[in-house]
Amino acid sequence: MMEQEASSVYRPNVGIALFNSLGQVLIARRLGDDGPEIIAPGHEWQMPQGGIDEGEDPLTAARRELQEETNVTSAVHLGETQVWLTYDFPPYDGPPHRLSPFRGQRQKWFAMRFMGEESEVDVTLTHGSAVPEFSEWRWQELSDAPSLVVPFKRAVYEHVAEAFKSFAEPQATSV
Repeated sequence: MMEQEASSVYRPNVGIALFNSLGQVLIARRLGDDGPEIIAPGHEWQMPQGGIDEGEDPLTAARRELQEETNVTSAVHLGETQVWLTYDFPPYDGPPHRLSPFRGQRQKWFAMRFMGEESEVDVTLTHGSAVPEFSEWRWQELSDAPSLVVPFKRAVYEHVAEAFKSFAEPQATSV
């Protein structure tokens, strides 16, 4: 994983570390493979992420993806990675897929604070013709996230965990 020049071989993408008031991040269990985006036993968990549409601002894409994948709209922007991060897909020889033209993903990561009620979170919703990507979700320590994601994304998650560690502290609550 390293910062890359903008290139058509990497799909523009955003990732979201959504923190609760305890400093934990939302992770969700993937239902299955999505073309070259495979899951591996014991590594089915990830933070929300998704593609940036043509002409879309990365922060706007992050808010859209967060809502599409988790139903969350009650979140405030805390910060973002200073560099774009990349990961390569593992070898893929399946049927043609929307991700097949790409070597991997080039990501800008955003830290957000969840401000809503937990009942707002729903990772099983469908949007348009899309099928849900996730079966369940939970709050997790940010430092644990790299060990729960598929190995080909691990270096990105390690970078994100280091970059956002200041947001992983419990927030003071008002009385």
